[in-house]
Amino acid sequence: MKRRMLPSIPQSLTVFAFWLLMAQDVSAGNVILALLLAWLMPLLAARLEREFARLGRLRGGLRLMGVVLRDIVVANVTVARQVLGPESRLKSQFVWVPLDLTNIHGISALASVCTLTPGTVSAELSEDRRYLLLHCLSVDDPDALVMQIKTRYEAPLREIFP
Repeated sequence: MKRRMLPSIPQSLTVFAFWLLMAQDVSAGNVILALLLAWLMPLLAARLEREFARLGRLRGGLRLMGVVLRDIVVANVTVARQVLGPESRLKSQFVWVPLDLTNIHGISALASVCTLTPGTVSAELSEDRRYLLLHCLSVDDPDALVMQIKTRYEAPLREIFP
């Protein structure tokens, strides 16, 4: 019975504390609202379908971090040149990247890496989780971009998130 009323006491305590911190006022009304949210939010969260992360080989993780950091630096310089150059040279477009990743956590990591790299933004994941839509600031060859993302980012992420 207690488990149904409060499915996660740590989550309830966190919601309660964050509500009071955000409200910046410990009045009776705010405490009552914080208690209500601390009871209600974990109940709603418990009903959500969860997919837990399964991790595979982590040894490629450090190499992937190095590749991503290098790509971020290079992309910053490239984007700065593109933005400061003539606008007519920009060829922005949306590109669908077919995914071999099936783990939602790996897909989220890939979307985050693409968004962290200047010049690309993850825009949408297809309903069936088989394609990731990216907006690119300037693309000469969409197929080359797809291959670069698949080899530099997706392949190592497939090892980490089987």
